[in-house]
Amino acid sequence: MFDGLDLTVQPGDRVALVGRNGSGKSTLMKIMAGLIEADSGTRVVPPGTTVGYMEQDPDLSAYETLGDYAASGLPEDESYKVAVVAEGLKFNPETPVASASGGERRRAALAKLMAEAPELMLLDEPTNHLDIQAIQWLEAELSQSRTAFVLISHDRAFLKALTRATLWVDRSEVRRRESGFDGFEEWREQVWAEEDEARHKLDRKIKHEAKWAVEGISARRKRNMGRVRALQDLREQRSSMIRRQGTAAMELESGQVSGKKVIEAVGICKAYGAKSIVQNFDFRVLRGDRVAFVGPNGIGKTTLLKMLVGQEPPDSGTVTLGTNLQIAVFDQTRAQLDPEATLWENLTGDPLMAVSGASDQVMVRGTPKHVVAYLKDFLFSEGQARAPVKSLSGGEKARLLLARLMAQDSNLLILDEPTNDLDVETLDLLQDLLGDYDGTVLLVSHDRDFIDRVATTTIALEGDGVATVYAGGWSDYLAQRGALAEAAPVKVAAKQAAPAVAAPKKAEGLSFTEKKRLDTLPEVIAKFEHEIAKLAELLADADLFSKDPVKFRKATEMMAQRQAALAEAEEEWLTLAEKA
Repeated sequence: MFDGLDLTVQPGDRVALVGRNGSGKSTLMKIMAGLIEADSGTRVVPPGTTVGYMEQDPDLSAYETLGDYAASGLPEDESYKVAVVAEGLKFNPETPVASASGGERRRAALAKLMAEAPELMLLDEPTNHLDIQAIQWLEAELSQSRTAFVLISHDRAFLKALTRATLWVDRSEVRRRESGFDGFEEWREQVWAEEDEARHKLDRKIKHEAKWAVEGISARRKRNMGRVRALQDLREQRSSMIRRQGTAAMELESGQVSGKKVIEAVGICKAYGAKSIVQNFDFRVLRGDRVAFVGPNGIGKTTLLKMLVGQEPPDSGTVTLGTNLQIAVFDQTRAQLDPEATLWENLTGDPLMAVSGASDQVMVRGTPKHVVAYLKDFLFSEGQARAPVKSLSGGEKARLLLARLMAQDSNLLILDEPTNDLDVETLDLLQDLLGDYDGTVLLVSHDRDFIDRVATTTIALEGDGVATVYAGGWSDYLAQRGALAEAAPVKVAAKQAAPAVAAPKKAEGLSFTEKKRLDTLPEVIAKFEHEIAKLAELLADADLFSKDPVKFRKATEMMAQRQAALAEAEEEWLTLAEKA
């Protein structure tokens, strides 16, 4: 995986750790955490420096509740920190370990790390199993933190917002760039272009020297043996170059054309006890639509999706499916994969892919193909074909699921959290494939960037049975929701002007985090006011512009920024004070 690798993480670093699935990112992070040892070399941590690692599959067997585990490394008087983090990450610390889901266990591991706040946090896919609201909370917490962190994530928006340096794991090497993830792809392409040019020059030099060796060595054998040895060195240098892994040869082809109307839902309602998923929801899906479902975890996105494709009946209302539908499903639970069976067995044992009488063939969109050849299309080696699925990384498991999905003819794709663990290159390819796909796509995802790139319509589940349809992707949804929110006070004012008694507003109260924020805001506001006064004093100098125009410009920009920040803080204080 690595050979002669050197790297340093400095205090306050905010580092993106990127690379292909299976390149060794998680292994490197575990070495940094001291959980596994390298075959050679040294790991140095300054005395007194604490390093924390977010475990992917933590051992909770010694604890009764998730909160007990999350608080296990804290002094008793600091256990309140778990409650603060649990609220942001949206999990209940009282949940018994025995009944906790895999996603809840991972959130508890993340809460434990955030509450302990070590000098260096090592975060391996922290956004998996988090909804968008929790991701945004985590993003805000990390952006305000002074601790250093190294971050593995598939979430482009998350990486771009937080990182200031990039470590790129590529073919046993780690390159460092003193800039965040934004711009990584341009840097990667530049490195590869320079590498290709160097390889091309080396190939030409070897060709030239080899020609000389054949034509000119016999007359001056002794004198030119050094040049022959140099040629051998060039050949060894060329053979030691590790070829870049190609892009997965994934193909996504739609089957027969479906009817123009794919799904029509009229007045559908669904509730579980007192919890309402949707109420009187109308929606029509046409051929070629790309529909994203967003909302907090547990709000009912997957339930609504299942109702729309006929897998679960609504309590009332009707769902009508179009004609000639061929449905293919990507399941976020990965229940379709047997972790104990090999990759070979998982494909050949699938009834949808099995070829009668051929144990080494799989059916790929109606054509038999050797199972190893098909796995190689998805960047699996021949050795991996006979390995158990449980030996794969999270991203490799997701790629195996895509291999199963893409072997089928389909014209309606159901993608439930397809982006978890996938590397950037595979995400790019999947996005391109979905863009060229002639069928219809229904997508559940918490990856804001991916939704923006793929979705033409977004359905936001907002609680209490409210599901609102917005045109476009995540950014479009935010813009439209903001416009609706701005229009709302006008409607309220009109209602208040009417000769009617308004219903008393239900007291909402403040959450623990909001109370803490309300307590700290006066100090924040005072700090901004002090800075604005200092800047005003500086700008009062009438000669500043002529003496130092650069300083004048910077001071003017800072004044505008501080005034905007002060207005925002005052508005936040008013909102929280009114709510309290």
